[in-house]
Amino acid sequence: MSNTTKVQRGFTLIELMIVVAIIGILASVAVPAYRTFTLKAKFTEVIALTATLKTGVEFCAQNLGSLQNCYSGANGVPAANNILSGKFAIESATVGNNGIISAFGSTGIVAGGFVSYSYILTPTLAAEKVTWAISGTCVANGLC
Repeated sequence: MSNTTKVQRGFTLIELMIVVAIIGILASVAVPAYRTFTLKAKFTEVIALTATLKTGVEFCAQNLGSLQNCYSGANGVPAANNILSGKFAIESATVGNNGIISAFGSTGIVAGGFVSYSYILTPTLAAEKVTWAISGTCVANGLC
């Protein structure tokens, strides 16, 4: 009589279940991080497009010595409509009185429906220098 040994080939069910569990855990962490990364990338266009408006407000403040008459289309501040043509991620932008810039980024359709985040820049003129305070819903959502 001869002793024959059986050679095991392949993976057991337990080993396969462990691999599937590990992949599930990694996916549950990676998908939300990827979503936030995608929203930040889209919102970067909104931030970049407001740079032209910021420059116009700073130019106006330097010339007038005040922020009072620095608004869209006046005193060197460009009309907000001019920077919006053909842009995808920005919904609207305005420069109100005192140079306050309000921009709204359209990040598209997400799980809860169409989402729009606000990006508000409030200028302060001190010692012939303009500083900007950032507020809006983009701050709470970590996009700006």
